[in-house]
Amino acid sequence: MEELDRVGPRLREARLAKGLTLEAVASRSGMSVSTLSRLESGKRQATLALLIPVTRQLGIRIDDLVRPESADPRVRRPAVRRNGMVIAPLTLEDSPVSTFKITYPPVRELPSLKTHDGFEWVYVLSGRLRLRLGEQDLVLARGEAAEFDTRTPHAMSAVGARPAEVISIFNAEGERIHTHDADSREA
Repeated sequence: MEELDRVGPRLREARLAKGLTLEAVASRSGMSVSTLSRLESGKRQATLALLIPVTRQLGIRIDDLVRPESADPRVRRPAVRRNGMVIAPLTLEDSPVSTFKITYPPVRELPSLKTHDGFEWVYVLSGRLRLRLGEQDLVLARGEAAEFDTRTPHAMSAVGARPAEVISIFNAEGERIHTHDADSREA
């Protein structure tokens, strides 16, 4: 549907939301009831000469009548399994910052250290996460967070017998490496 096709229904919506009748808005706007009715139904083309007095009476802006429809905010990207991890996207694909819920399985050995451009922020939801960051070997428990430059060699895994669930936030460079790594194989 074209933006202009939405003007009439949005006018009607605004009028009804204010509890006003066609007669009241038409008379205050200096037009006939039939003109306003045809404008609301889309049978009359909207012009500035018609819209300005009506929008003033309704207390709205003309921009409110031609705003684009809101995109569906739901994230409908499937979780993927990679190297034993479950990576569930929490942001839309074109978001400037990417957020994932990642479940790290318990492993005997820490994965190899990697470096790449970007920054990463992690927050532990459950379990315990081992974060090797350069020479530091850290364990983060539920409720703890870390922020780091991913040019520092790093690796993560669950500690103990339970998986670790984390929220990971990446800028664009970090997301590309972690979730689309060419060396990864489906688990």
